[in-house]
Amino acid sequence: MHILLTGGTGLIGRRLCRHWNAAGHRLTVLSRHPERVATLCGAGVRGIASFEELGDEQLDAVVNLAGEPIADRPWSAKRKALLWESRVRLTERLVEWLEKRSQRPAVLISGSAVGWYGDAGERPLGEDSTAAGEDFASELCLAWEQVATEAGKLGIRVVRVRTGLVLAPDGGFLQRMLTPFRMGVGGQLGNGRQWMSWVHIDDEVALIDFLLQRPDAEGPYNACAPQPVRNRDFTRALGAALQRPTLLGVPGFALRMLLGEMSVLLLGGQRVIPQRLQDAGFQFRFTDLPTALADVLKPR
Repeated sequence: MHILLTGGTGLIGRRLCRHWNAAGHRLTVLSRHPERVATLCGAGVRGIASFEELGDEQLDAVVNLAGEPIADRPWSAKRKALLWESRVRLTERLVEWLEKRSQRPAVLISGSAVGWYGDAGERPLGEDSTAAGEDFASELCLAWEQVATEAGKLGIRVVRVRTGLVLAPDGGFLQRMLTPFRMGVGGQLGNGRQWMSWVHIDDEVALIDFLLQRPDAEGPYNACAPQPVRNRDFTRALGAALQRPTLLGVPGFALRMLLGEMSVLLLGGQRVIPQRLQDAGFQFRFTDLPTALADVLKPR
């Protein structure tokens, strides 16, 4: 199978490349730095700088994960424009390019996030839940998904993967938390009651592969473990895994002053359930947080 990936050099994309490379698939990665793709993604993975470089080559699937990190910097007007460009505009260009092709892939798996639901409070969120938020992250995910869905008009099966917080040993949000927690100055955020929907990187890769292989998989899927936790419980579990105290929390008002609008990512939350994946028979390897953290944090 020939698979085109956008965002292939990111945290999830690199793991997918290794997985599919080992399975014998042919991989092409769209990148601003195509010369680095083989080093980051694996020998034999081809890097291209534009969709047009593929020409009329046979293409079986597209996995669209591109996007600047949403929590790296406060949401200035310039940062918001960059986040929008890297997700929504790139997906628009992808769909326009697919429309021009005489041969089209069977499936488009397009990234999204549990932020689609907004700050949803206590209610459990299956894929049939409505979007709750009017914050920027929710609006971004809504637009991202709407554009990807347009590929369905071209006869392409479209899968939208709403990913939670990814636990990985080599990047992502957990890496940013490790230093203060290892120093013993980690703690809960705000009142600690907000829900955190998380997923182990191995399960994220496995579920995307699962959705790629199932011809009946279409529409939105929540990509997160079946047991979301509150922030205070995540804090305690990470402290226990690192054998460090977690007594020094950060008040909500301080986060709002420091981060402004972006503080909703830390003080809001979503209690997300992967209902459609479970109904389809997908089996998560990591369903409880302490086991997932122990695996991610073990020496390598």
